[in-house]
Amino acid sequence: MFDTMGAAGSADDINAMEIHHWYTKFMKECPSGQLCLHEFKQVLDLHGLTPEANSYVEQVFHTFDMNKDGFIDFLEFIAAINLVIRGKIDQKLKWYFKLYDADGNGCIDKKELLSIFTAIQAINGHTNMSAEEFTNMIFQKIDVNNDGELTLEEFITGVERDGDLMELITKSFDLSNVLKVIQSGRRHSI
Repeated sequence: MFDTMGAAGSADDINAMEIHHWYTKFMKECPSGQLCLHEFKQVLDLHGLTPEANSYVEQVFHTFDMNKDGFIDFLEFIAAINLVIRGKIDQKLKWYFKLYDADGNGCIDKKELLSIFTAIQAINGHTNMSAEEFTNMIFQKIDVNNDGELTLEEFITGVERDGDLMELITKSFDLSNVLKVIQSGRRHSI
């Protein structure tokens, strides 16, 4: 008997019909089966971005590119979609952490968080606090040892303990609108 609740995911993971839908869409947009950064931006119709927004999109791309070969293949694409749509909160927080940790050193400093949040504001365009306020609030609430850096453990523990912060982070970094763009197949000829 095969365990549907094991490490591979849970019973509500993306089903075969959805995978087929995503595969068809992925192959239509990307016949080679491998999406490079340029194609990724094209699929999402992201043109004329500010430098901050552009670096955020690149960071998302590199976070999706799990084997770091410079391409997102279909398995990486599905894994990312599954995580964003149905991932458990701690999996999402690990993913967010990886996204914020721009230099990959295992810690997020204020500069990294500030630049990511500024970029997200440039793409989403709506927030009720400035990037500086957001960054300071996060560090004030969850930088337990006040060293100016957040470890993965500090980040997950801090966010899980604070309902308001959890909601704020989930809303601010919600990629579902990115996925809606992919799903609806919005793409303009250049």
